[in-house]
Amino acid sequence: MIPTRKLGDLEVGAQGLGCMGMSAAYGVRDNDDESIATIHRALDLGVTLLDTANVYGNGANEELVGRAIAGRRDQVVLATKFGIVYDNGAQRARGDAAYVRQCCEESLRRLGVDHIDLYYQHRVDTERVEETWGALAELVAEGKVRYLGISEASAQTIRRAHAVHPITALQSEWSLWTRDIEAEIVPTCRELGIGIVPFSPLGRGFLTGAISSVTDLPADDLRRRLPRFTEGNLDRNLAIVEALRELAAEKGVTAGQLALAWVQQQGRDVVPIPGTKRRKYLEENVAASELVLSSEDIQRIEAAAPVDRVAGARYPEQLARAAGK
Repeated sequence: MIPTRKLGDLEVGAQGLGCMGMSAAYGVRDNDDESIATIHRALDLGVTLLDTANVYGNGANEELVGRAIAGRRDQVVLATKFGIVYDNGAQRARGDAAYVRQCCEESLRRLGVDHIDLYYQHRVDTERVEETWGALAELVAEGKVRYLGISEASAQTIRRAHAVHPITALQSEWSLWTRDIEAEIVPTCRELGIGIVPFSPLGRGFLTGAISSVTDLPADDLRRRLPRFTEGNLDRNLAIVEALRELAAEKGVTAGQLALAWVQQQGRDVVPIPGTKRRKYLEENVAASELVLSSEDIQRIEAAAPVDRVAGARYPEQLARAAGK
């Protein structure tokens, strides 16, 4: 069993499980039985924080997670999100009070539960931060939600939301090739007592070494549209993975485990949520939580993956505008 950590006052397993890829983004939804078995195995290993969102598979991922946790609700810290909407294919954030309540009720129904443990604002409607968080505070008071989180928010927005109701966790991308939050956002969270939940701690799977060409990805895979995976950038980024592989070999682990252990050791307030829909990779990820890195190891890992060597932005322009507000 993995140890526990605290996100604010919320105790969770030291590593969570991102469930998005079971239903959306990374190719065809191919095996719900294996996905459910992966969730069950995660709970057996002490991975208590399960992460989903209303937008993953247009609700299908919440329904899948709900089926998986039926009968095991008391073992789960259940996190879901609201706030992303699509207009003619374009993504935007919505945060009016009526919509917040509607999303919560819909998620409760799809998940088959009477409360959500950690409810995130997925993207921020910056014109309505106080309205959004006022509505969220009401959901907490009613017992429909226990704790509140925010995702991909700027330090200024975090402070605005936290002034209305305490934030328990920030969920943002953090990995060896995405370190934007370290300068201002991480210190803000630590000042306010907010836990940090890194998504894509394995660089959307790239840092595992499993992807050597864009042709390795399914035709409908989100990563085909991300700048770091385009052919020119991908070739340059593979040099980072090769350097990690060499360091990992010295320790008898995989490049992915080394990269995940680096995130895991950024602080006891950090609970990464690597995503997988296979038990094999879940077990590999959980093993990384037990890998102890010395200060020298950390320095060598960061030298092998310097921020200024990563080629390409993490999002195309339209998606980038919605993040970090």
